[in-house]
Amino acid sequence: MKAVLILSGGMDSTTLLYDLIDQGYEVAAVTFDYSQKHKKEIKCAEKTCTKLHISHTLVNLPVLNDLAPSSLTRDSWKIPEGHYAEETMKQTVVPNRNMIFLSLAAAYAIGIGSKNLFYAAHAGDHAIYPDCRPAFVSAMTTALHLCDWNDLVLNVPYLWLSKGDIVKRGIGLGVEYGDTWSCYKGEDLSCGKCGACTERLEAFEQAGVTDPLVYQQ
Repeated sequence: MKAVLILSGGMDSTTLLYDLIDQGYEVAAVTFDYSQKHKKEIKCAEKTCTKLHISHTLVNLPVLNDLAPSSLTRDSWKIPEGHYAEETMKQTVVPNRNMIFLSLAAAYAIGIGSKNLFYAAHAGDHAIYPDCRPAFVSAMTTALHLCDWNDLVLNVPYLWLSKGDIVKRGIGLGVEYGDTWSCYKGEDLSCGKCGACTERLEAFEQAGVTDPLVYQQ
């Protein structure tokens, strides 16, 4: 079974990669460079794919920085700190990012003869990211079903899982979480204060294990 996975290099999509391999899929991973500050996640994706002998395609998409303003891409915008529940976290939304990623990944999947496209949206994303919500997933599922003569199925298996649940799943799969990246600030060490770091640390606490990453003091 062929499957295309949108792999950011973060902990959710990396867990899903291990999960798909465990299920017997022949995975082709796609990573997008959209001029994000946290480019370290791309290196993590490359490292994981090399280690697991997975086909990996890097798509350069700098135009997204020009068209879709966000604190993740604009140097003049500071990365907000705190929990995702806070209003300021909406600054980290890259407008329409996942629709663009899914559309390009769908073209790639159809081109290589894969009938399955995966991305790792989860329940913790619903409150802040519109393109991770169940209604969006439902609409994209229909769109990708209709976009080509060859049927393409959108799979979002973690949609109702918490990030803590994903960590628990990953531990059982042997995921190397030290090879993943979450921090939005793009520095050498994770800040431990941005929304991505806060959610990551909470997830490891919920799972009852220690995050292997080193954080700034």
